[in-house]
Amino acid sequence: MDRWKTRYAEHGLAGLDGERPGGAREQVPVWVRARVIALTRMTPPDGTGLSRWSTRELAKYLERTENVTVSWHYIARLWREESLKPHRSGTFKISKDPAFAAKVADVIGLYLAPPGGAVVLSIDEKTQIQALEGTQPVRPVAFAASEKRTADYVRHGTTNLFDALNVTTGEVLGECRPTRNGKDFLTFLKKAVKPHAGKDTHVVLDNLSTHTTPEVKEWLAKNPHVHFHFTPVGSS
Repeated sequence: MDRWKTRYAEHGLAGLDGERPGGAREQVPVWVRARVIALTRMTPPDGTGLSRWSTRELAKYLERTENVTVSWHYIARLWREESLKPHRSGTFKISKDPAFAAKVADVIGLYLAPPGGAVVLSIDEKTQIQALEGTQPVRPVAFAASEKRTADYVRHGTTNLFDALNVTTGEVLGECRPTRNGKDFLTFLKKAVKPHAGKDTHVVLDNLSTHTTPEVKEWLAKNPHVHFHFTPVGSS
């Protein structure tokens, strides 16, 4: 501080220009960083015998094949910075629905641009949920301990969750029922559309047989303001 004050006193603002402290020395060249990211985003070569990279295996591979030495700690930090998770894998399924494109356009269109003044409900069901009760009460968080739950439980059968999401407002209506059949679905459907009486209501559904029973079709015929939109087969 004394040095900079003296410079200002002797030379004015010009004295503050000139020598500046240097930045931290770059430890790993930019091209090495880019190479680590590129390899992480690719499947390991056949000769490695690996199905996916680990930080240690990637560090060994770089040193062995490209004469680049970086620590596995550096690779782990880089993965965190870039949100790279090569240890994770996903799943996919190809729909064989011949009307796939039209149904996708229909459903996505409802989500992105619902008809003016209309209500869009997305209805789904989660079945056979186990109703479990712990044999001991939950132990709350303490200064040096996390919340703990007993691994022992008592079964109270199963339940079926019906829920409807109002796509515009985000409101969710949910209800649990002991069974899941066409009658249960119709009962929940009536409850879901009741607050929107008099409005065009578009309901997005998957292709469960309970959604197209004769009772449901008969109810739809009597309520022409409710419209069903089915997702493509195998794509719910």
